Amino acid sequence: MSNQPIEFRKQRELGELITDTFKFLRENFKPLLKVIFKVAGPVFLILLLAIAYFSYLGMDLFENPLLVDTAEVQVELYLISLFILLSSLIAFYVLLYGSVLHYIKSYIENAGVVNETEVYQGVKNNFGRLLGLVLLTGIITIIGLALCILPGIFVWVPLTIAPAVLIFRNNAVTNSISDSFNLVKDNWWVTFFSLFVITLLIYIIGMIFQFPLIVYVFVKTLTSVQEGSVANPGDMVDWVYVTLNVLSSLFQYLLSVVIVVAAAFIYYDLDEKKNATGSYERIAGLGASDKQ
Repeated sequence: MSNQPIEFRKQRELGELITDTFKFLRENFKPLLKVIFKVAGPVFLILLLAIAYFSYLGMDLFENPLLVDTAEVQVELYLISLFILLSSLIAFYVLLYGSVLHYIKSYIENAGVVNETEVYQGVKNNFGRLLGLVLLTGIITIIGLALCILPGIFVWVPLTIAPAVLIFRNNAVTNSISDSFNLVKDNWWVTFFSLFVITLLIYIIGMIFQFPLIVYVFVKTLTSVQEGSVANPGDMVDWVYVTLNVLSSLFQYLLSVVIVVAAAFIYYDLDEKKNATGSYERIAGLGASDKQ
């Protein structure tokens, strides 16, 4: 980690936002990853196991679609595994957002030195509110997408920074949502473009980790066509497919850290434009140093 900590409380152009996001991740990679796995590791493991079992059950259902008794049992297991998968996915994202944002909060408050105890305590204290926020923002986004794609995209932009608002301002759930909309107001297009570019970069990077799975499915499909067995979808899913799917999912979910860090930088950029919080703090700091 460099001696000079990264300044979060300032305005940034898109290029600087991307550069500082990856710079922060590069300088804090090991300690941040350590905190994430300590906080979210057990839930992440359950999530990966649920993905593997969910894929395995899908393979089994495809192989026995006409066996009524077996199918009924498998459908029940399929629904249970789906419930566990979704529950662990939500819990993982809550813990991921909590650990990363509290890590950044401690980093800012302690001039680049992270107090892990503060991070763990912060995640614990804010878990309920973050869970409520994730569920509520998810519902709002789904409703927006269901009404029409454009409303879903419109609400997605401010709701992406809502967790940062909750953590950095210690807000309630509804206040975090309203404050995020107020921050994005008059800066929606800039914020949208920033999030779009970051998301696109993460998608491209994620495709690299999905490449082995894509190649395997392509080869498997080509082989099945040549053998004349393409009619059975169950042949497409085997243990190699399940393993590659779990590994690609592992990297995909960990890449979400980039979005969380970028959202923190975007929050402080918008807060600086609206409230000039960082400028006031720097001026106050200069005044205090002059008196000394």
